[in-house]
Amino acid sequence: MIEVRPVRKEGLDAVLDDLARLRIEVFRAFPYLYDGDMDYERGYLGRFAATPRPFVAAAVDGDRLVGAATASPMEEHEDDFAAPLAAAGIAPETVYYCAESVLLPEYRGHGLGHRFFDLREAEGRALGRSHAAFCAVIRPADHPARPEGYRPLDGFWRKRGYAPVEGAVARFSWRDLGDASETEKPLQLWMRAL
Repeated sequence: MIEVRPVRKEGLDAVLDDLARLRIEVFRAFPYLYDGDMDYERGYLGRFAATPRPFVAAAVDGDRLVGAATASPMEEHEDDFAAPLAAAGIAPETVYYCAESVLLPEYRGHGLGHRFFDLREAEGRALGRSHAAFCAVIRPADHPARPEGYRPLDGFWRKRGYAPVEGAVARFSWRDLGDASETEKPLQLWMRAL
């Protein structure tokens, strides 16, 4: 039986390494194409864990972390994501940022993605936020690594009430598979009212 449970600051240390490994594995796939390593992940997740109100919706099968979704108040996350919202006239302190969702392929299609959003959105409302937002990687339709039959998650996000924020594109760097160094990627911000 898969359980999805909230993990807040006091419980993060117990899941961070498993979350790092999960991010490395899941984000290798298109559209992320992320060539991650544990050192980078420990730095990134360490910064996240050090914020005042980090949140993780953790999907556990027995004692194994099989999926997770992170979130925090927007102003406590990376500035790269808050700046485009502010430029679009949206006050970052009103937004709860739903960062990444990672789920092993064999656990997809069973409602866990909805549960991830349900828990994060509830946390955002509990913190008095009026909106929730996340970023989606922008890759060209003709990208050489795009698998045949690839379906973006736009339909899923729209059914949950999210829509792209016109002109709100963040920039964030990571190393793609096969690349020697990090390159900047565009990410479209999506948002909905809570």
